[in-house]
Amino acid sequence: MAESTSPTVIHRADYTPPAFLIDTVALDFDLAAERTTVKSTLRMRRNPEVAPAAQLELAGEQLEFVSAALNGKPHHAVQVHEHGLTLGELPGTFELTLTGHCHPAQNTTLSGLYVSSGNFFTQCEAEGFRRITWFLDRPDVMSIYTVTLRADKTAYPVLLSNGNLLEAGDLPDGRHFARWEDPFRKPSYLFALVAGKLVALEERVRSRSGAEKLLQVWVEPHDLDKTRHAMDSLIHAIQWDETRYGLELDLERFMIVAVSDFNMGAMENKGLNIFNTKYVLANPETATDTDFANIEAVVGHEYFHNWTGNRVTCRDWFQLSLKEGLTVFRDQEFSADMAGGEHNPAARATKRIEDVRVLRQMQFAEDAGPMAHPVRPESYAEINNFYTMTVYEKGAEVVRMYQTLFGRAGFRRGMDLYFQRHDGQAVSCDDFRQAMADANQRDLTQFERWYSQSGTPRVNVSTHYDAAQQRYSVTLAQRPGRPLAAPAAAEPLLIPFALGLIDANGADLPLRLSGEPHAAADTTRVLELTETEQTFVFEGITALPRPSLLRNFSAPVIVAYDYSADDLAFLLAHDSDPFNRWEAGQRLATRALLTLAEAAACGAPLHLDERFTAAFTQVLNDTSLSPAFRELALMLPSETYLAEQMTESNPAAVHQARQFVRRHLAQALQHEWGATYELNRTPGAYRATPEAAGQRALKNLALSYLAELDDPAEALRLAQAQYAAADNMTDRAAALATLISIAASSSNGNGNSEASAALDDFYRRFENEPLVIDKWFALQATQRGRAGRPVLEIVRTLMSHPAFNLKNPNRARSLIFSFCAANPAQFHAEDGSGYAFWAEQVIALDALNPQVAARLARSLELWRRFTPVLRDGMRAALEQVATQVRSRDVKEIVEKALS
Repeated sequence: MAESTSPTVIHRADYTPPAFLIDTVALDFDLAAERTTVKSTLRMRRNPEVAPAAQLELAGEQLEFVSAALNGKPHHAVQVHEHGLTLGELPGTFELTLTGHCHPAQNTTLSGLYVSSGNFFTQCEAEGFRRITWFLDRPDVMSIYTVTLRADKTAYPVLLSNGNLLEAGDLPDGRHFARWEDPFRKPSYLFALVAGKLVALEERVRSRSGAEKLLQVWVEPHDLDKTRHAMDSLIHAIQWDETRYGLELDLERFMIVAVSDFNMGAMENKGLNIFNTKYVLANPETATDTDFANIEAVVGHEYFHNWTGNRVTCRDWFQLSLKEGLTVFRDQEFSADMAGGEHNPAARATKRIEDVRVLRQMQFAEDAGPMAHPVRPESYAEINNFYTMTVYEKGAEVVRMYQTLFGRAGFRRGMDLYFQRHDGQAVSCDDFRQAMADANQRDLTQFERWYSQSGTPRVNVSTHYDAAQQRYSVTLAQRPGRPLAAPAAAEPLLIPFALGLIDANGADLPLRLSGEPHAAADTTRVLELTETEQTFVFEGITALPRPSLLRNFSAPVIVAYDYSADDLAFLLAHDSDPFNRWEAGQRLATRALLTLAEAAACGAPLHLDERFTAAFTQVLNDTSLSPAFRELALMLPSETYLAEQMTESNPAAVHQARQFVRRHLAQALQHEWGATYELNRTPGAYRATPEAAGQRALKNLALSYLAELDDPAEALRLAQAQYAAADNMTDRAAALATLISIAASSSNGNGNSEASAALDDFYRRFENEPLVIDKWFALQATQRGRAGRPVLEIVRTLMSHPAFNLKNPNRARSLIFSFCAANPAQFHAEDGSGYAFWAEQVIALDALNPQVAARLARSLELWRRFTPVLRDGMRAALEQVATQVRSRDVKEIVEKALS
C-alpha cells in the first residue's frame, strides 16, 4: 500500500540539487520470496556545489532495518522512520553500508521487488527503488552499479541484472550466484533484477562498428514460441537507431524479460528491459494485427530509451517528458518507417492518423479537465499520476514540431548536439530545447511556452480572396486552451502551421507569399504563427482555392474554420495530404453525428444528409486508396470523443446517433460492404505485414457493418464461417465480436445461441493463454447491452469467473477498465449503477495496487461536463471514493476532480 497520509504537493520551483552524491553502488541480494535480504554499499561524497547538510536523508518504504556501517564500522547516528533513514555525523567522503529486508511475496503494488508466477521482478520507476533499499531515490543521483544475486538454483536458475555479466557460479546448499556490472552511470529508477525459471530466444548481431551483441528475450518456458516477433522488432529498432540517429547499442548484451503482473507496458531499465507480456508475446493464433504493431512500437520505444532516457536522463520528475515525449516521437517515426519507409507518405499517414486519434480522444480531454497540466508540470502530489497522455503524447507532438520547423536534417543536428553536450547527465527540457536552438541557429525562447502552458490551443482561421489582385489571404488567430487549472491569460505560442491550397480540379497550387520572388517547390508551406493574430498573403492565385489546413497535423491544436459540407466532401476526395483527407472525413462525420445526437437527446426524428453517404461511398469504392487508409477513413469517430464535443455530454444520445449512422451506412452500402469483404480476404498463411493487416482491417470493418442490417443473416453466416476457419487471432476475434454484436442488437433472439457457442469455444481453445482470455473478457465488457440484461450484469458475473483475478493489472484492465472507459453508453446508465460499480472497484484496487486504482479513478474526472442526472451520480461516487481510499495516488485524482 502507498501511504495513507494526505498528499504533499511538490513544486518544480523548489528543486535543489542533492546535498550528497553516490559514485558507486554495490548491491548484494539474498533472494527469498517471503524475506529478501539486501545489503547496499554506497561510496558517497558531499556535493561540492551545495551548502553542507547536517544530515543525510535516504528514502525507504516498507523495509526492515538491520544495520548501518560507516567506513566498515557500525554507525549508530541513524534514525529509522516511516519514510526512510536519517543519518548524522558524516564526513566529506565515506562508504556507507546498509542492510535490510524487504518482502516481495507480499508486495501487491508491483512497485519495487515483487514475485509473479514464482519469479522475482522489479519495477523502480518512478520511486520503487526505495522499496528495495534506502537510497537517494531521485533521478539526478547517477551511479555505477555492481549487483550480486544469490538464490536457490532449482527455484531460480536464471539470475539477471543490468549491464554485463561478470561471473556466475554455484554456492553451498544448492544455491548459486551471478554478478553483474553496468558500466554506465544511471539513476536508481533504472535498476532492475529478474530471477526465476525462464528461457530465452537468443540472437547475435553486429553493430555498425563491428562489435558483436547478444540479444535475449526471456519468458516462461511455455511462451518461447511467441517471442520471434519481439526479437525481430528489437533487431529492427537497433538497426533503425543506428541509421536514423547514428546511435549504437552500447552494452555487450540487451535483454527483454516478459512478466504477466506489471503496472505499465514496459520499462527501459538499462540493458534489462522488463515488459508486460502483452507487449512481447505474439504468434498468429494468439495475437491480433494490432498486437503485432503494438509490440513493434513498444519494443522500439524501450530500446530507444537506451539513449533518450538512460544515457541522458531527466534531472527531476518534472522533466519526465524530456525522455518520454522524445522517445514516443522516436517510436512513432520508427513505426511509420517500418510501415511505409521515408518516401511513402500514404503508408506513413496511417500511423500518423492512429497517433492523432489517440491524442484527440484522450489527451485533448485531459487538457480540458481537472488533471490538466503542462508538458512539464509545475507541481504534483504523486508522481505516478503524471505518467499521462500530456507528458507522453502531447510531449511527442512538441518534439515533432522541432522536426517540422527544422526538417529531418536540422532535427538530427539538434540530437547530435544534445548527446555531445549531455551524455551521462541528468538534464532538463530546457537543455533539449537549447540544443535544438543552437544546432539550427534559432532563438527558441518563445517555444518554451509549449512546456509551461497547459490546455489545447485553438487556431481560428479566416480567409479572403481578392480576384482582381489574385491574392489569397489566410488569417490565423491563436487562442489559449481554457482548462479548469489554467490561468486566465496565456502568452502566444510558436505554432508551425502547415497548409496547402487546392484548385477546383483537386490539384495543389504553387505557393508564393507576398515579398517572395518565386513560388516554393513544395506545395505545402509551414507558416510560423508567433503572434496572437497574423495574416499571410499568397500571390498569383488565379481562382478561389480550398485551403488544406494543418497538414499532417503539424501542431497539437484545434483548428476552427467554416468548411461547408461540400468543401469537406471535396477534400475527402482530392486532398493530396493523406492526413487531411482523413481529417475531412472525420470533420464531416463529427458534424453529422453531433447534429443527430442533439436530435436524439430531444427525442426528435433522425435524418442523415445523403451527401454524407455519398462521400463515404466514394471512399469505400476508391481502390486507389490502400485498404488500411480506407478502413481508417470509414471508421466513425468514437462515442467517447463525440460526447466530449457536446455542450453537455450525453453518452446515450451519442450512442443512438452513432448506431443510426452505422445502420444507415449498412443499408445504403450493403452491396459494397459485401464486395469489400470478398475483395479483402487474405488467403494463404498469415502475414503480419502492414499491407495484409490493412486488408484484414477493411474486411472486418465491412463485416461489422453487415451485422447492422435489419436482417443480419448474411453477416451471421460470414462471421460463423470466418470464426471456424480462422488461422489467426485478428479474424477470429473480429468474427466473435460480430457474433456478439448481432446477438446484442437482435430483438427476437437471433444470434444468441451462435454467440454463446462461440464464446464458450473461444474460452476452451485459449484458457491457458492469459492474454487471449483478456480479449475474451474485454469483448464481453464492451458489447452493447440488450433489453433485460445490461452489460454491467455480465461484467459482475464475469468477476466471479475462475479466470478473473483483480490483482493482475491486465485482467483488471480487460474487464473493469474496458467497461468503465470503453463502453460509455452502458457505463453512464442514468440509474448510476455504473458509477456505483466504479466506486467499488476503485476502493478495492486501492487496497491492492494504488497505481492501477488511480488509472481507473480517472474515468470520472470530466464529470462536470455531463447532463445533470449523470453529474449527480458521478459526484456522489467521487465523494464516496474520496472518503474511503487511503493512497496518495487515488486521493490526488478524486480531490482534483471534486475541487
